[in-house]
Amino acid sequence: MIGDVARADGRLSHDLLPGERLPQDACGVFGVWAPGEEVAKLAYFGLYALQHRGQEAAGIATSDGQRLVVYKDVGLVSQVFDESALASLQGHLAVGHCRYSTTGRNSWENAQPTLGGTADHTVALTHNGNLINTAALRDLLAESHGGDLRTSPGEVGRGNTTDTAIVTGLLTADADLPLEEAAMRVLPQLRGAFSLVFCDETTLYAARDPQGVRPLVLGRLERGWVVASETAALDIVGASVVREVEPGELVAVDENGLRSQRFAPAAPKRCVFEWVYLARPDTTIAGREVYDARVEMGRRLAGEHPVEADLVMPTPESGTPAAIGYAEASGIPFGHGLVKNAYVGRTFIAPSQTIRQLGIRLKLNPLRDVIKGKRLVVVDDSIVRGNTQRALVRMLREAGAAEVHVRISSPPVRWPCFYGIDFATRAELIATGLDTDSIRASIGADSLGYISEDSMVAATEQDPSALCTACFSGSYPIELPAEDQLGKDVLELQFPVREGADPTDVGTLDVEGVAPSAALGGSDAVRRP
Repeated sequence: MIGDVARADGRLSHDLLPGERLPQDACGVFGVWAPGEEVAKLAYFGLYALQHRGQEAAGIATSDGQRLVVYKDVGLVSQVFDESALASLQGHLAVGHCRYSTTGRNSWENAQPTLGGTADHTVALTHNGNLINTAALRDLLAESHGGDLRTSPGEVGRGNTTDTAIVTGLLTADADLPLEEAAMRVLPQLRGAFSLVFCDETTLYAARDPQGVRPLVLGRLERGWVVASETAALDIVGASVVREVEPGELVAVDENGLRSQRFAPAAPKRCVFEWVYLARPDTTIAGREVYDARVEMGRRLAGEHPVEADLVMPTPESGTPAAIGYAEASGIPFGHGLVKNAYVGRTFIAPSQTIRQLGIRLKLNPLRDVIKGKRLVVVDDSIVRGNTQRALVRMLREAGAAEVHVRISSPPVRWPCFYGIDFATRAELIATGLDTDSIRASIGADSLGYISEDSMVAATEQDPSALCTACFSGSYPIELPAEDQLGKDVLELQFPVREGADPTDVGTLDVEGVAPSAALGGSDAVRRP
């Protein structure tokens, strides 16, 4: 949202306890090229379907062929946009984004789409994933501006501290280079995970890193094309699934149709955690529906860690498919022992100490008559720090459970992710220094069982060599740089902000020598709705 922005520091997360962070994905991206359609509304509903991938900020950019306009703010998709905001976004193409911060703080300045521009065109770019050579790319961008990033036009000079802003700056660093040619030069220099959806005034682009770590799919509308992080977003806008954007591929859509070229050979290493937790259960990735994979993980978990019990129950909602599979394979009845408050999430009111001590009850409350006297199998997708499971086990015992057996449909998380999942640090991961029985004792369960890595991978029906399992195995498929060049805040203290720049006012792009009436956007890229 351009102009005066009231910002609060509250965050939406999937936390079950105040301060307990579950794994968060980087973002959701969406793009549509469809003349004659209300592209802003298509983007809105596409982002709504991808809200689970990022809840800190949202934005949409549209173009009518002459001017590119962006509208963005911190908050949920439904909080950022209303009818009047969407009505101000006219055109035949749109790109949209919902953000969870993995590089750069959660702030208005870092919301996407990010903007860059030359005298000939404006660029709006969205990104799902995380680059691991951001510091080197920053130096490359600085070199293109005579060693001083303060002279960089667009958002970098205003204090945007994201890897996405760096990429946008590189795409527009050479004013004489058409965007597509610039992309073919810049994309091979990026390292890490990136599913990019971006546009200029006339053309929609989508690109995916050579490893294809994060999902990105291509869909067809009756009068256009759609790209999105997940197939579920195609479903909601009525687009048919065509195929995945291939690893190492750049796709472009304009009035001449769709074209494709490769900027790098494919070397697939898809993130296995997409099937475990991150993606919607109604999404299909690499031909395997996520729901089916999670049910199969539950079946295999039951075979590896059987137990005598009276009821299999999930931790809502992410544990539900695996709990169904566990119940099927074990013959133990499936049931719901917890009720989830669907409206607890984004809150700007900090819990009082009394409420904080109740912790998990902010989101989950037990069905006492279902639980009392029962031997329970509680199925969840992962354990990160262990605080949530500890509170959950305690709550179930207080509700009268005779036994609590915890089963996890992924292996122990022992390593941080540098490719777009914001885990806790390695020191905070409960599995880093403890064996399974010690973790069981820590959370207070009667027994604890994790699925094996082999069974988890088998449930995805993917070639094991084409998957990234770094958070479980510590084997990183894309070589990491030095430790001081990694992390969410790698750019926070290193970005110079142009003197006198208002970091909350993207305003118009400061493209030297371009008049506000430039035919193809230029300095008039951002309008105040």
